[in-house]
Amino acid sequence: MSIVAIVGRPNVGKSTFFNRLIQRREAITDATSGVTRDRHYGKSDWNGKEFSLIDTGGYVVGSDDIFEAEIDKQVELAIDEADAIIFMVDVESGVTGMDQEVAELLRKSGKPYFLAVNKVDSSKRENDAVEFYAMGVEKYYTISSINGSGSGDLLDDLVKALPDEPEVEAVELPRFAVVGRPNAGKSSFINALLGKDRFVVTDIAGTTRDSMDTKYDRFGFEFNLVDTAGIRKKSKVKEDLEFYSVMRSVRAIEHCDVILLVLDATRGFDGQVQSIFWLAQRNNKGIVILVNKWDLVEKDNQSTKDMEAYIREQCEPFTDVPIVFISVLTKQRIFKAIETAVEVYQNRVKKIKTSVLNETMLPIISAFPPPQYKGKFVKIKYCTQLPTPYPAFAFFANLPQYVKEPYKRFIENKLRKEFDFNGVPVTIYIRKK
Repeated sequence: MSIVAIVGRPNVGKSTFFNRLIQRREAITDATSGVTRDRHYGKSDWNGKEFSLIDTGGYVVGSDDIFEAEIDKQVELAIDEADAIIFMVDVESGVTGMDQEVAELLRKSGKPYFLAVNKVDSSKRENDAVEFYAMGVEKYYTISSINGSGSGDLLDDLVKALPDEPEVEAVELPRFAVVGRPNAGKSSFINALLGKDRFVVTDIAGTTRDSMDTKYDRFGFEFNLVDTAGIRKKSKVKEDLEFYSVMRSVRAIEHCDVILLVLDATRGFDGQVQSIFWLAQRNNKGIVILVNKWDLVEKDNQSTKDMEAYIREQCEPFTDVPIVFISVLTKQRIFKAIETAVEVYQNRVKKIKTSVLNETMLPIISAFPPPQYKGKFVKIKYCTQLPTPYPAFAFFANLPQYVKEPYKRFIENKLRKEFDFNGVPVTIYIRKK
């Protein structure tokens, strides 16, 4: 899946536009808690084409502020990794020297970029936007991130510039991606799995940028292991490794079936790890959480339960996720991690016969029907699993508009209890009968 970065100087409306594109008002759920500010990740689509979206912090040239210096590095990295860029400016301020600096940065990158003139919500401001031709662009797009006006033309041209997705082979091995923060133990985990006896592995050219698929064929398991651990050598040595780790995780998540999310037990399930977790959940990928370096933590008889309870609390409402406590150094439970990942993969591709699904779910729904809404009764008479790569179910009702999120979660929980979808997001659709 392609990556689109939104860049520009501070206070031009990037985050508001980001929220509109991902259709979520609570952008804080996408925020990465790192050393920098105003960094969000999401998923959007336009005209049937999906893409990952990154909202970068405001670019400031020559600042002595340490936070702004870090943001600048990450904006440059986002430009380097993105397939296309939305360059946002503000019609109220007009063309500024900072805008010119960002424009020069984009021209040097050679990436396709689209100049979006924000806060254009009247005909007078349409005329004011003409001055942005001075930035050397053939075309600019007048938009309002508040009400969404003008964004359609911008997105039409944006998706045309995104690269076509590579064709996926009809039959291929499951793909497991090892993701997480730098220094969490991802490389050591992969090395421990592969061992020194390397005749059982073959390197395959990966489909994701800067990663390598390694065929794993040991102890009765066979799958492609996507290593996102290595940091490639680049001409820019000042890159932010935390941000780069997430950028690589975005790529890997889009092209895998299950992620093995490795976290450092001494650091916990922090904001950076949560960001990767929610990226995987929103992309409907299987998830296994690996708590590494558990041997370094001072423990009592409640430590494991306390840590697991804390992680599940942070994962709410998606708490049906396997958590495996491992030590790569001592190889403790690393093969249990693989067994669990295989089970999650099998849950993700599981298909339930329509007859079995109805025989199981309709009595439950009949006993606990959706609550009345404005005096009207909702009746669900039929359900079926949809032909998607991940578990998705359609429930047909007479008044689908009155079935609210709490009842959808009730249905999801019953599906999980009856059919075991541990580690896999489940999507519920309520459709007109």
